[in-house]
Amino acid sequence: MVQCHGCFDIVHPGHVRYLQFARQLGDLLVVSLTGDALIEKGPDRPYIPESLRAENLAALEFVDWVVVDPHPTAVELLEQLRPDVYVKGREYASSSDPRFVEERECVEHYGGRVVFHSGDVVFSSTRLIESLGREEHLAECRTRALCNAHEITLQSCQAALRGFSGTSVVVVGDVIREHYMLCDPRGAAGSAPAMSLEQLGQRSFWGGAAALAMQLRQLGAAVTLVSKVADDDDSRALRSMLSDQQIHHELVVARPALMSRSTYLADDAKLFQVGAHTHVAVDSASEQAIAAAAARHLAGANLVVQYDLGGSTLTPEVVRRIAGASIIRVGAASGPDGDLTMLRDCDLLVTTEKRLRTALHDFGAGLPALAWQLLDRLPGRTMLVSLHKNGTLTFDGRGEGDQAGPRRLRSSYFPWAAPHVADMLGTEEARIAVAALGLATGRELPLAAYLASGAEALTAIGDGRTQVRLEALHTWLETRAELRPGHAFLPDAATPGDLARLAPPLPHPLMAGSEGD
Repeated sequence: MVQCHGCFDIVHPGHVRYLQFARQLGDLLVVSLTGDALIEKGPDRPYIPESLRAENLAALEFVDWVVVDPHPTAVELLEQLRPDVYVKGREYASSSDPRFVEERECVEHYGGRVVFHSGDVVFSSTRLIESLGREEHLAECRTRALCNAHEITLQSCQAALRGFSGTSVVVVGDVIREHYMLCDPRGAAGSAPAMSLEQLGQRSFWGGAAALAMQLRQLGAAVTLVSKVADDDDSRALRSMLSDQQIHHELVVARPALMSRSTYLADDAKLFQVGAHTHVAVDSASEQAIAAAAARHLAGANLVVQYDLGGSTLTPEVVRRIAGASIIRVGAASGPDGDLTMLRDCDLLVTTEKRLRTALHDFGAGLPALAWQLLDRLPGRTMLVSLHKNGTLTFDGRGEGDQAGPRRLRSSYFPWAAPHVADMLGTEEARIAVAALGLATGRELPLAAYLASGAEALTAIGDGRTQVRLEALHTWLETRAELRPGHAFLPDAATPGDLARLAPPLPHPLMAGSEGD
């Protein structure tokens, strides 16, 4: 028996040669992985969750068994397995690291031997991951491999975008009025230990379900918005805006005031947010009115998107009524009060890592395990999880129903596509809108997620709440190197320098205008 142990965060050619060498030394190769909670290589490590790292290694033909080690070193596992040969990289031959010294003494104590791999190609996962922040072409190669695996081409993406036009969508959810308070910091207040600000101006935006409806309309969809509003100036302004944007709407008056949120900014920094009129008691009359309004439009629609901000437009009864519609159902929740666990029987759930962990009250488990848990509980079919600047993960659980759980989810990872970030406001609605339209027009989840990552990136480079136009997405696709025909894969041992020579930097596409008043 031969055992190898390590992090294996990104399986690179050095790992492959190392494991091939190890397998040649015996009849059975066991690879043990350091668990996520025990990796101490930086705030963003591990880059790949433990269950996906295990899957990557298990897919290699010459690896017989893979185990996630819950201990800080391999000593406990070595004592249990007692492998004849323990293989480490050649950099450990003269290592005085006390963790390795303990492992070595353990193996030699029971009569095993430690062999150091002397392969001719040496890589470091840590150095590769650090270079991802410096070399955009590594992300390009990663994305190209995913596009090839899922048959994502320029033509298939363009066809998907053309299918957006005319798609009938019903949006059911909470509307919020967002205000950006532009301030000048004046130092500490004289009467208290607090910051003193002078307000210079204000910008206002529509958020929540209104922003989602506007984003869907910009992409060519025929949109109907169903929401709960008030008899106030903001609600009247909302009706006027929706009419101007040619968005059909049924707004039930059942709130004392429209939800609002003020964000205070000084220079380019967001200091704090203040929300108002968030919590409203649920009454059966408004609940029935919302459910009836949604039902009137679902019959002729292709897609329904439920967007919960915790403002009582969506309730378990409304969700139950929507779940009975025989159309594509997408669910998303936002803000501190949005309830992701209420959105049952969805074809797609769109969320963020933080919101997923908060919904399940689990901040330590791997994302595949959490995705499986929520999809199994609701139940749901697929999930798109945004890691913000760290990219996007998709999980497809269709057809899986046993206790194998997260290991049987099909997953894909798409790197962050924005060259810089000006403002994340609006990225959530762009991501939801494009992914939902992709599924509603018959596209597979990876292609829908790829387009959604593009929309998210385009929104992030805009200031304030920016809507992505269909033309901007077409332009973005035409600049993507991974979609260029005939652009060959790099050899396994390519260096960042090789990448830079093969693919020069790309021009950045122009962004469409933003909405505000």
